[in-house]
Parts: sequence; C-alpha cells; structure tokens
Amino acid sequence: MTRTAPPSETSHRRGLALIAVAIVLTGLNLRTAVTSVGPVLEEIENGLGISSGLAGLITSMPVLCFAAIGFAGPALSARFRDSHVLAGALSAMAAGLVLRSLAGEFSLFLAGTVVAMVGGALGNVLLPSLVKRYFPGRTGLLVGAYSTALGLGGASAAVAAQPIADAAGGGGWRWALGVWAVPALVAAAAWLGIRATPGASRSTHTAVRMRALVHSRTALALTVFFGVQALQAYIVIGWSAQYLRDSGLSAATAGLLLGLNSVVGLPLSAVIPSLTVRPRLQRPLLVAFVVAYVVGWLGLWRSPTTAPWLWMTLIAVGMGTFAMVLTLIGLRARTPETTAALSTVVQGWGYVLAGFGPLLVGVLRGVTGGYTGMFVLVLAGVAVLAVAGWFATRQVYVDDEVDRPVPGGSPTGTDVLESAGAEAPVIAHVSSDTAPPRG
Repeated sequence: MTRTAPPSETSHRRGLALIAVAIVLTGLNLRTAVTSVGPVLEEIENGLGISSGLAGLITSMPVLCFAAIGFAGPALSARFRDSHVLAGALSAMAAGLVLRSLAGEFSLFLAGTVVAMVGGALGNVLLPSLVKRYFPGRTGLLVGAYSTALGLGGASAAVAAQPIADAAGGGGWRWALGVWAVPALVAAAAWLGIRATPGASRSTHTAVRMRALVHSRTALALTVFFGVQALQAYIVIGWSAQYLRDSGLSAATAGLLLGLNSVVGLPLSAVIPSLTVRPRLQRPLLVAFVVAYVVGWLGLWRSPTTAPWLWMTLIAVGMGTFAMVLTLIGLRARTPETTAALSTVVQGWGYVLAGFGPLLVGVLRGVTGGYTGMFVLVLAGVAVLAVAGWFATRQVYVDDEVDRPVPGGSPTGTDVLESAGAEAPVIAHVSSDTAPPRG
C-alpha cells in the first residue's frame, strides 16, 4: 500500500500564486463592459435610434444585472468548483460583449449586456470570499491588488473607447464595446488552469444561507454604504462624459477625463485596503472621502469647463470608498462562508439601490433637458454615505449580531468550517484540517 506524498512548499506557493493571478485577472475584467459605454453613449443612442431615457436604462442595466445575477453566486459555488464558475462566467462575459457589439436593435443590445454582466456579477460576490479563504493574513494586499486591477481595466476601457471608435470609422462604437472580450477570455483560461484536489468530495459543499444577516445592523449599514457608493460610481461612469460633452468639451476630452478619474483611483485602490485594515484609520478615511466627493461634485456642477481635471480627480478620491467597503466586507465576517454570504447580500442589494441612480439621471435629463437633478441626487447620496459608513466602521462582526449562527462559524466565531465558494486546488493545499478538501 502506497501513500501519496504531501505537496511541497514550492507547489503550495505556486498554487497560491496561480490563484492570486486568476483573482487579479478577474478584477481586470470586472468593469470593462461598463466603463466602455459612457464615452460613446451618444454614438450608441444614434446608432440604435433610442431616447435619452433608454440611454439611462443602458447605464443602469449593468448595475441591475450585478444585483440579480450576483445572488446566484453562492448557490453556483456550492454546486460547482469556483474556478469553473468563474471561467464560465468570464466566457459568458466575452460572448455578451460580442453580441451587443453586433446588435442592430435595442432589445438585442440589452440581451448582450445582460450576458456580458455575468462575469462581473459573479466576480463581484465571489472574489472577497476567495481572498478571505486563501489569503486570510493578506486581505489588504489581495483586495488592493484586484481592486487596482479593476480600476486599471475600467480606466483602459474608458480612455480607449472613443479613440477605438474614431479609428474604426462608421459604427466604430461597436468595436469600442466588443474588443474587451479578449481579456475576458484570458482570465477564463487562468481559472481553467487551477486544478482540483483528486478524489475530493462534493458532499461537503454547503449552500450559503443569507437570511440570518437580516438581523445584523452592520450588514445593513454595509449594504447601504456599498449601494450609495456604487450609485455615485455608476453615475460617473454612465453620465459624466456625456455631461462634459454637453457642457462644451469634445468627446475625446470627455473620455480622457473619465479615464483620468479611473487612473487616479489606481494608486488609491492599492493603498486604501491596507489602511482600512487598521481600525483607527477607518473613520478618518471616511471623512476624507466625503469631503472629496462634496468639493468634486460642486465644482463639476458650477464650473464644468474650469479645471474639470481637478473635479474629476476629487471625485476619484471619493470613489476610494469602493476599495474601503470591499475590505470591510472581509473584516466584518469571521469565516470565508460568512464572507461569501455577506458579500452577496451587501453587493446584491447594494447594486439594486445603485441601479436607480443612472436610470433616474437619464429620466430627469429627458424631462428637464439638464443635469440639475443629477447633482442633487449625488450630493444627497454623499450625506447618506457618510451616515452608513459611520455605522459600517464599528468594530463588530456580523456573526455576533445575528440571532442564530451564520453557516460556517460557531456562535462565538471560534470554529472555522468548510465554506461554500472555495475549493482548494491540489497544489495550494489550503483546506481546513476539520473537513475534507473540496473538489
């Protein structure tokens, strides 16, 4: 009788490195399908022959898809390997990007958008739990890495959209949207390269139950915090470029300013998670973000052609709340399974809240012919963000606030069991000692 030798330390590190690379590549693709739309929104309106209200639906659809599709993440992860779920999701994203770039009518464009959002939606809710499981001692580093990649991908799509459309000539907006299918397929291939543990049983897969989090005030605060910051971000992504064009700037300049907004966020995304893990810095960070938002939005409203780069930069600083809340999701849960449940609830319902923002801006613009409603909406949102963020930065675990244990942890949070949404590759060998590895 022979016994298989345990994986070497080198294999262990190689496995974790591959998981980290796949996580970062996924982050790179989470927003390209969204940020590529804003700079060519006018061309899309003309190409599809749609109204301003329907254009608002285009900018809201990704957020609504993130909400609806994201809720399927834990169930899919409990049934299938995470690597396969994410590979399939990213492949669907690539297919959806191609479909909407070829669409000749509005309904087909929306259908392509829904399919394209699968990768972003599932990546949104699953990545925090994967970081919690495989890199529990480096949460700030890994969240910073993939949120920076997210910002880089979003910035690249925003900056390149108009030049790609111009270079392609008539109907060039289709190329500006469809080209991002290529990096999505690269990320899908990375997940397929992660092997599962031979002989691992699926009997240990546990579906995440999220109803218990209804009893957590911290989960509610995080949900509102996430939803309002996402509302701010998607109004920036969907409407700031068009607002700047309507204010007198060229399409290329507006696209560059939107790209600047994303680029400024890159170093912030790398640093903010590492600062957020320090409890004493959380509320000072929150105050800084709120002030940056208020000054940036007021400047953009009153003087859109005077130093617009400054206003977009300040708004980018305020949007650092995204990296902050991603980190808080992991910090407010004791186990990977609780993290997966919390991530799904916070992002799912948060995106439902955020989805009304860009849609309402489009409707108000169509009714009033201006953008006053947009600025009233975002400034009111900043006030809500400040209150929700204050509660979200209390040093508590959601596990301890619920009336019954959240699956994956004991009432006191001392037991760490197998978690839904995280299989251990054979070369990573990071599964719990109390449960068999997942396959």
